[in-house]
Amino acid sequence: MKKRLIVAITGASGAVYGVRLLQQLARADGCVAPVETHLVMSPSGLLTAGHELGMGRRDIEALAHVVHNVRDIGASLASGSFRCDGMAIAPCSMRTLAAIATGLADNLITRAADVMLKERRKLVLLARETPLNLVHLRNMTTVTEAGAIVLPPVPAFYNHPKTVDDIVDHTVGRVLDLFDIDHEGLVGRWQGLRADADAA
Repeated sequence: MKKRLIVAITGASGAVYGVRLLQQLARADGCVAPVETHLVMSPSGLLTAGHELGMGRRDIEALAHVVHNVRDIGASLASGSFRCDGMAIAPCSMRTLAAIATGLADNLITRAADVMLKERRKLVLLARETPLNLVHLRNMTTVTEAGAIVLPPVPAFYNHPKTVDDIVDHTVGRVLDLFDIDHEGLVGRWQGLRADADAA
């Protein structure tokens, strides 16, 4: 069976991460193996994407194989019998993080995340907020203890990014790595300081 990944976009700043993830998964030459994507967007996520990227619902939905309504709690994603390789919430708002941490499956995003945890499947949360208060940190601890991976979209500078796209691509590449999805050119692989010195 081809890989199948759920991608959710919520209302934190950083809609570009979810959109770029979908774009990369949709590229025939970007990922070595085909990946079937299932998209869920919260109303706040759609609003943020419009403000930050100038993209409308149809623009984003066109990037996914299957689109689900966030209010459709009876969708296939709401059941553990729906087979998939995992879920990435990119970006993950603090509201969504809190709901997952407390088991509040009140929409399809948080229900699908709850399913990932109970079925012991991979759940990656690009938690976006700064600075972090104690409630945020405790919620991150809770979801980590439950099996999720918290991956804040923090820039890496060891690969000398030249554009915002370079920074975004590095984070998206790390997400793909976590799902064992092969990709080309997104992540500058660390070769060690000696390799840098030899190249110079």
